[in-house]
Amino acid sequence: MKIPRRKEGFTLLEIMIALAIIGGLLVTLIYTLNYHLGIAERHEFVTVGSLLARDKVAEVEKTAMAAKGQFPAPYSDYRYDAQVRDSQLPGVAEISVVVTRENEHVTFTELVEKKAQ
Repeated sequence: MKIPRRKEGFTLLEIMIALAIIGGLLVTLIYTLNYHLGIAERHEFVTVGSLLARDKVAEVEKTAMAAKGQFPAPYSDYRYDAQVRDSQLPGVAEISVVVTRENEHVTFTELVEKKAQ
């Protein structure tokens, strides 16, 4: 007596091919997600760094003194270096502020009229 074979279900080869396709899609998805999170983090730094630099330029413009330091919390991982230099134009000073975090930096430069002393 012959036992009838059932033709229902999936073969091992079909399951392995499906898992390979799903695995490839997951790797691509994770890579894309990490890439876009890196871009979002960079945009966040540029935005926050630009706002902090702009505020520091306004502060240095009032005092006309160079400064170096760290921003207060919640931006304590951001550092700044503000310089005041004479520009090539008579009666004009150049204020330059560099904001850094780890290995990234944003630079703001502004020309202002020298204050009479």
